Amino acid sequence: MERSFSGYAFDLDGTIYLGDSLLPHAADTIRRIRAAGARVVFMTNKPLETAAGYAATLSALGIDAVADDVVTALDSLLLYLDERHGRATILPIAEPLVAATLSQRGFAITADPAAAELVIASFDRTFDYAKLTAAYRALRLHGAALIGTNPDPYCPTPDGGLPDCAAMLAAIEACSGVKAEAVLGKPSSYMARAVLSRLDVPPEEAAMVGDRLATDVAMARSIGLTGILVLTGATTRDDVDRSSVKPDFVLHGLDELLPGA
Repeated sequence: MERSFSGYAFDLDGTIYLGDSLLPHAADTIRRIRAAGARVVFMTNKPLETAAGYAATLSALGIDAVADDVVTALDSLLLYLDERHGRATILPIAEPLVAATLSQRGFAITADPAAAELVIASFDRTFDYAKLTAAYRALRLHGAALIGTNPDPYCPTPDGGLPDCAAMLAAIEACSGVKAEAVLGKPSSYMARAVLSRLDVPPEEAAMVGDRLATDVAMARSIGLTGILVLTGATTRDDVDRSSVKPDFVLHGLDELLPGA
């Protein structure tokens, strides 16, 4: 790297940490960036914790953070719903946090497929046949629309990963015949807007750092940020060579991110 930036947006899983452990050089790199006066924002497509929860996790691992430093897929979901669906009645195929967040924002939550105007599918470790049937009935029999919180097929973990939102969404689409009208999180324009708003620097002065081409790098390229891929998570060098989505830089780890490293 031959330059630094006024703002950095960092993915979390596979970039800053993996499981319960920081990845090498993450804390020192963030410290050096902040010491130089640059803005740091963290972003994640995993809607399993609140922004405050992710901030607490980072702080416990040695990277000071507050809720305003974190953008999650739920930020993009709320932006989309506010603009497109007013106060719709929602059937969530998700873990409790999603329903609680939507309810706090004023949306009606239902478990009745006949009452649902929207089905929202998310990363859901409680996904089962009953939930799949409820989504099927809301979509196929009662005309609800379908939205996904994020496009990730799996979430990186130290033991090989967990099925993510795309898996639940594929099952729902397959049985209902209804395609999602929107899939939010990275790389959607709604997630991009949320990240840019939180960074508060011009796109040409910011970098997005992540471990996935189809989400982190694709979103960076779509909004004019420098896209930096780190090979510490879901992507290999061979993946880069085969992909049509090309990062501006490819790094083996965060120790290579800053000039002079």
